Parts: sequence; C-alpha cells; structure tokens
Amino acid sequence: MSVPDLEFSPADMRAMADAVARRAVDHLASLPAQPISGDVRAEALCRAMREPAPEHGRPLEPLLDQLFEEYIPRSFTSVGPGYLAYIPGGGVYPAALADFIADTTNRYTGVWQAAPALVQLEANALDWLRDWMGFPNGTRGLFTPGGSMATFNGILCARERHLGVDIRRGVVYTSDQAHHSVLKSAKLAGIMPDRVRALPCDAAFRLPVDELRAAIARDRAAGLLPFAVVSSAGTTNTGAVDRLEAIADACAAEGLWHHVDGAYGAFFNLCEDVRPVLKGIERADSLTLDPHKGMFLPYGTGALLVRDGAALRAAHEATADYLPAMPHPDEFYDPSQHGPELSRGFPGLRVWLSVKMYGAAAYRAAIAEKRALALEACRRISALRGIVIDAPPELSLFAFHVSWPGATLAEEDAATRALMERTTARGRVMITGAVARGRYLGRVCVLSFRTHARQIDALVEDVGKALEDVRG
Repeated sequence: MSVPDLEFSPADMRAMADAVARRAVDHLASLPAQPISGDVRAEALCRAMREPAPEHGRPLEPLLDQLFEEYIPRSFTSVGPGYLAYIPGGGVYPAALADFIADTTNRYTGVWQAAPALVQLEANALDWLRDWMGFPNGTRGLFTPGGSMATFNGILCARERHLGVDIRRGVVYTSDQAHHSVLKSAKLAGIMPDRVRALPCDAAFRLPVDELRAAIARDRAAGLLPFAVVSSAGTTNTGAVDRLEAIADACAAEGLWHHVDGAYGAFFNLCEDVRPVLKGIERADSLTLDPHKGMFLPYGTGALLVRDGAALRAAHEATADYLPAMPHPDEFYDPSQHGPELSRGFPGLRVWLSVKMYGAAAYRAAIAEKRALALEACRRISALRGIVIDAPPELSLFAFHVSWPGATLAEEDAATRALMERTTARGRVMITGAVARGRYLGRVCVLSFRTHARQIDALVEDVGKALEDVRG
C-alpha cells in the first residue's frame, strides 16, 4: 500500500492560502450589507449535514463554497456593525493573522524551555493587561479559551489559598446577576451549588454589600468557611458594576478572596473618565478578562490575572520526568506552571500582535467611542414615548422596557419582547433581552469595533418604528 504524502508544495500552499484569504476578506468587506442574523432555524439543514468521515479527500474550493455560501450565513452576524446583542465580539484582522502564523509555525509554547522567546511575547501581553488594570508587578496571569475558564481558575486559586482540603465547608458569595459561569466554575472547583450564595441584587442590579456581610456572618455562625466573593465589573443582563471598592473593603476585613468578573467591562479601565466607575478593580485578588470583548479579538480569547502570582503557580505547579530538564529561571513566565494545560495553542500571539499593530492609544480611543455611542443611544431611546430606562449605561450597555398607563407586568414583558424581535427583524441591528428582578428587559450593548454613529442612528430609527407597531 502506498503511503500518502500529506505535504503540499509551496505553490499549492500559496494558492490555498490566497483562496482562503480572498473569501475571508470578501466576507469582511460585505459585512455592512449582510443580514444582521441569518436563518438560524436550521434543524433540517443540520440533520442533512450529518455524514460519515469521507474516505477520500476533496479539493478546497468546493469546501469553501459550502462554508461561505451555506453554513456561515446561517448564523448571527456577530462581527457585523449592527450587532448590539448579548456582548458583541469583534475579531480584528491582526488576530486572524496571528492565528495563521501560530498554526503554520506550530511551535510548542506549553513550557518556557521549548520556545522561550515566544513565551516571552505571551508574558509581555499579560503584563500589558496587568498594567492596564492597575495590578502590581507580582501579578501573574493566564490566557484561557474564555471568561468561564478564567473564573474557574480564579476560584480554584481562592480554594487552594483558603480551604486546603476542607472544601465541603467552603462558601462562595456572588449576586443573582452574576454570569452563570460562576456557579459552573465553583462546581468544577469542588464547591457544590448549595455552597454558592447568589444574593438578591439591589435596585441598581448590584451585589448588596450589607447583605454580603450579613450572609458571611450567618455562614460563619453555622460552622461554614466563607472564602471567596465574586463580583461583577459589568453584568451581562444590565451592565451593572458592583461596588468594587466596598466589596474589596469587606473582603479585606473578613479575610476573603475577591474575584472580579471583568469579562465584559474591565477594559473600560483604559478610559480615564470611566475609572471611577471601576474603582476597586485594581484591588481584586483575581480578575477575569475577555479580550474577545473589550479588545475586539476573536472568540476564544480569555484571560486571568492573579494579584499574588505565587497563588496561581501553587494551584497548577507540577513536573514530570519527561519534561525538559534544563533549569528554568524564576524570572521567566512558564504557562504550564500557571495553568491546567500542558498541550495548548499560542493564544497570547493574538493579543501581542494586535496591540503591537494598533497601539494602546487606538484601543483607548475605540473603547471610549463605544461608551460615548451607548450614552447617546440611551439618551435618544429614552426620549421615545413608552420607553422606561431600567439601567442607564455605566459602561456601554443599558436596559429598558416598554410601558404605558394601566399596563400589567405581563403585558409590558410581552411588549418589550415584541419590540426586540421587531427591531431585529428590520435587519439593520440586532438587539436582545434578558430577565432581571422578575421583569423582561430589552438590552443594547455597544462593543463591536465596527459599530459607529450610523448604526446608532439605525438603532434609534428602527426601535422607534418597531415601537409604533407594538403600541398599535
């Protein structure tokens, strides 16, 4: 039997790369004209797509036809300028180039000794995040596939530092507005759901500090071990920022670990005029970041910062006889000693190349624009008859509902849902809602680097027209 040659000639590789780049660039160029949401009612399509592994390969071009003409359009256009739903993710082009470089060179960056210069690039990128968040020099970090894994590793560090082997009595505190990954992360770290206190939020959708202190006291009196608080620097439902400074004070007084979920909002700390909203974030013991949100990178780019780098290392440090025996100077960052993975990709290159190509000033300006756009959108939408603003934008997300004299809660919820659906159905912008404090709220989140003033004009116009339909 002949052995297949899996190598391609340089000419073939250039041709394939050109074909992919041509399709991808054409796709990006057409984003403003693409529907804001393709037809995602794709059950029949997905059933038809099921197939066994092909016995023989096919040329690239027909596969690209399927991807770009059939499959990719059947999705939310989350990279489009009108995507104001959920928490947008942008996908700047330099990050795609970084992934191509990382995948083709395929260097192993799991341990420092295997690619010290490349690991140093990743360490540099983590240090930039550290400096932007105001963390001290002793901070260490970790790139993760997203905010959920960052939060998991933060809770793991807290568990190791404060509980040791006495895990069952440990208690974590958060708000009922916290991202659902907090509960999942706690469970993965061995903290069962009955030991996670999701405290009812206050009128501003924030974690109530007085209730937090009271809950800690109750659990201590019951013989339990309070050990961590997870606060939010921008919740998914309403964009609320918890009182981070007051929570940091409470954690310091009680001897608890303070983890801040800054997946959505932490990068607004780059903007000097927004820092008072996030005051106290720099005191966190650990911090979740999502560069695929606030830095506009592709999905799958999360990060964790831990103030005491030794705590992150203590949670993950391990070795084996088959690993490189060369001495590793302590001054250099080693991913395998600060995270759970040994085999991994090279996620830090996305961050490094994007920041090197754009510069920090461009990021500050882009993030500031998103906040300004959100403030303007909220001002104009609040002026529409029948709109009640429930959560004005502390960062770049605001929430609202539809109301009229004599309406019941159920009627207002139905009208608000209809408003979201009818606005999105107009095809220029996509917005979504959420339930908070027992009410269905419409949401607008401005965070795509492609969203500018003309998309806000379209949003206000389409919400206004959809509101007329709903009232009618």
